[in-house]
Amino acid sequence: MFAICPLSVVPVRKEPSDRSEIVTQLLFGDLVEIQDRQDNWRNIKVLDDDYPGWVDKKQLRAMEESEVRTILSAPRTVTLDIVQLVVWDQHQMIPVVLGSSLPGYHDKQFKISGTAFLYEGSVTQLSKPDPVHMLEHAYMYLHAPYLWGGKSPFGIDCSGFTQMVYKLSGIRIRRDAWQQSEQGTPVPNIQEARAGDLAFFSNDEGKVIHTGILLPGGRIMHASGRVRIDELDATGILNSDTGQLSHRLLSVRRYVNLP
Repeated sequence: MFAICPLSVVPVRKEPSDRSEIVTQLLFGDLVEIQDRQDNWRNIKVLDDDYPGWVDKKQLRAMEESEVRTILSAPRTVTLDIVQLVVWDQHQMIPVVLGSSLPGYHDKQFKISGTAFLYEGSVTQLSKPDPVHMLEHAYMYLHAPYLWGGKSPFGIDCSGFTQMVYKLSGIRIRRDAWQQSEQGTPVPNIQEARAGDLAFFSNDEGKVIHTGILLPGGRIMHASGRVRIDELDATGILNSDTGQLSHRLLSVRRYVNLP
């Protein structure tokens, strides 16, 4: 069974309970495969990144597999406004956030299971990776508050930030920082790093606990308290507010060459 997220932002939880930890979020238009069910909860796998979790069934809309396959085979359309309205039935509206997906979008319209929707905001249509505007997309999240499991401009975590910026450039990477650190191509040292590369940081045990996107001029944008910009050197991130080392550098990975 398959389903789509029909709401702005939906929490995906570790366990089937409203009190359980939020491990990630679904944005409008995200597709999932339903793996299991328990009472009013559905155990799902996000099709974009295979991430598992539990979602309240009332926050999903069932879809036929044939419709899902059609959506997946077409170029992806993603919203580029911080927040904008999706309208249907003339009077009903849903606010959707930056990075939401609009399946089958054409000429400001799209359909989900026969229901017609109107979206008049800015979009990007991606049939292949397009990293030209990656850093511009990153700046759209600047000062977004940190939220564990978050993926929206109103609350986002470090790996959610990197994943969403890459998504807006047509590049799919995994959800968690440790998963992202196993993708891409290793960069031998910080001196060879480029803007758009991802840097990863570890704790005392060597476990990956943080990530961010490299900017020109030896800087990094990352979600720590908020999405912010700090200095980066071979030891790690130097917090611009305290002047102290906040994260110890482990590695740098490259997923795409920026022009």
